Amino acid sequence: MKKFIIQKNFILLISFTFLGCNDDISVIDSIATKETNKYYVSNRAPLQPSKLIKLPVGSVKPKGWLLEYFIRQKNGLTGNLGKISAWLDKKDNAWLSKSGEGKWGWEEVPYWLKGYANIGYITEDKEMIDESKIWIESVINSQREDGYFGPEPYVSGTLDVRTRELDKKKRKAIDFWPNMIMLYCLQSYYEFSNDQRVIDLMTNYFKFQLDIEEEELLSGKYYWDRIRGGDNLHSVIWLYNRTGEKWLLELAEKVYRRTAPWTSRGHDLNDIKNPKDKREGVEFSDWFTDLIDWHNVNIAQGFRTPAQYYLLNGDEKYLNATYENFNIVRDNFGQVPGGMFGGDENARPGYDDPRQGIELCGVVEQMNSDEHLLRITGDIFWADHLEEIAFNSYPATVSPDFKAVRYITSPNMVLSDSESHGPGIANWGPFLNFNPFSSRCCQHNHTQGWPYFTENLWMATPDNGLAAVVYAPSIVNAKVGDNTQISINNKTKYPFDDDLLFEFKMDKSDVFPIYFRIPSWAENSEIFINGKKIKVKTEKGKYLRVNRKWSNGDLVNLNLPKSLSIRKWKKNHNSVSLNYGPLTFSLKIKENYVEKRSDKNAIWDSKWQKSADTDNWPTYEIYPGSPWNYGLILKDDLNEVFEIVEKEWPKDNFPFTNESSPIYIKARAKKIKSWKIGDTKLVGELMDSPVESNEKEEIVELVPMGASRLRISSFPVIKN
Repeated sequence: MKKFIIQKNFILLISFTFLGCNDDISVIDSIATKETNKYYVSNRAPLQPSKLIKLPVGSVKPKGWLLEYFIRQKNGLTGNLGKISAWLDKKDNAWLSKSGEGKWGWEEVPYWLKGYANIGYITEDKEMIDESKIWIESVINSQREDGYFGPEPYVSGTLDVRTRELDKKKRKAIDFWPNMIMLYCLQSYYEFSNDQRVIDLMTNYFKFQLDIEEEELLSGKYYWDRIRGGDNLHSVIWLYNRTGEKWLLELAEKVYRRTAPWTSRGHDLNDIKNPKDKREGVEFSDWFTDLIDWHNVNIAQGFRTPAQYYLLNGDEKYLNATYENFNIVRDNFGQVPGGMFGGDENARPGYDDPRQGIELCGVVEQMNSDEHLLRITGDIFWADHLEEIAFNSYPATVSPDFKAVRYITSPNMVLSDSESHGPGIANWGPFLNFNPFSSRCCQHNHTQGWPYFTENLWMATPDNGLAAVVYAPSIVNAKVGDNTQISINNKTKYPFDDDLLFEFKMDKSDVFPIYFRIPSWAENSEIFINGKKIKVKTEKGKYLRVNRKWSNGDLVNLNLPKSLSIRKWKKNHNSVSLNYGPLTFSLKIKENYVEKRSDKNAIWDSKWQKSADTDNWPTYEIYPGSPWNYGLILKDDLNEVFEIVEKEWPKDNFPFTNESSPIYIKARAKKIKSWKIGDTKLVGELMDSPVESNEKEEIVELVPMGASRLRISSFPVIKN
């Protein structure tokens, strides 16, 4: 990955053509920031200017397969978790208490609400909006005279703080982490409602943070808040951009000082507070001390913190530190397809094979970080990476009906059972099954993935235009140009289709720019406006800026032709993965589902309501019903060994299963007899490629990685 170089107010013009006398179409590296958007909240001075600007929640609505995901979320675990999770039990719930007293007052409620409420806002679902309002109203009404809000915030060390049973003993430290999540919920509610009480609450809360002693803020005595202080910083900046109160900049500096040092390198091992483990015979290398924490979710959230501080400080070293953090993790634990890395639950030296997994929480938090960084930098890398995760990793963390979640999911995974697989993964217990009663953090945090993804498909630009930065079927409603209301319907089956059709509805004709992202994999992309092919040489990894007089009824066709490509993972035994555009492909393994009782197969810290219906909410284990131990036969001409087969679009509009995917690939392969289930009952680790095999050549089917709950995604290569 490239090192980011700042390009302030700079556009690199590659080529242009004219449709009319004032039409200007150009290929650019970076979005200029010399103007300020007139309609949407951007970064105020002295902050670094916004490259891309988030539209209010509800501005972008899902269509097609993405809407089907929203429907499944509402009808599945997201919409029904309030009937299952003990943390969402309204009886004696600290999040519903004006004084903050009660139970269940940690991260679970805001994790769930973060996505649940936004689905309601986006789809205008009254039932979900009303349910969300119950929690939001209670949070607003819980603010105390000193400015604090929410559950009793003190960590005593004498009780399980995460159930938040009020401790009357001496207060030792404040845990700010749960409120960091709830602030996201309040921001979305404000975007939806424009309720001034949110601004008042955040103002008073941040005055509280400013006034307390330095060492009391993000003390780290409960670990999570100091590591994840970047989320607190985000909310302070969000409020500053809406009120302009200068003391918030002082608080932002204080929050950053108190947050774990995600820019520092060469830490003492004792300063790295997550449980540290390594494979027998492996030492902690120097690179391991170059990150302050190796918990997978902390990495997915914390690595972006320096880039957030760059907005305040302006020194490019902070922006580059975020890219360096990303590279450190991927170089050592992310030599696998799907965009994530091995962290199950902590990243451990010696455990970097593609059988290592990632938490569902880590997946959705990485998506959120990619969205943050796309807005901060405008760098197309983050949009590409977001799609890589959303299309290839996230779907397989949740059951197809969205009624159960899996704590750990791996690129190579041939068994999804309720057994313990430690030390193959970093925890002992049933971490690989699909269980609606289990996984605690992930059980609640899974909700944010698709709604946050949808909100960031389109963004406003400083020059009063729009940018199509991530692609999925959707419709955006926004203000552009000279106070013009526009609606653009993106009709597409992307990522399964190459074509994106954009239909314009406008209340008047107007001149403004629209930016189209050209993904880094897209060679020879083409654009047509109202049926006319535009003579512009697009470049992958850049934006196509179309500045013209747009009118009601205009049509834009963007063609992003996919092609086959092999990615070699040299640091992971020379294994390979197969890409077709934004999709990675995995071996199709017959998936045999076995139903189990959820209450009998849950992780140790799971808690559910007494009335939770175990019959309607079963756990599923998945066992392989076909061989999986194949290596691929490769040729220089990939068309000699791979055949792309297209099928009809699924009638249920859901393409993310082995059977419903509209694309599969026939591949030439051989079995590898020595590749078997390993000693911890995980798929065996990879051997060095190329691998000799005397087995007969076979034709196997590969399906999109995101559609397969059991899969081989990193393949050995058969020796010629």
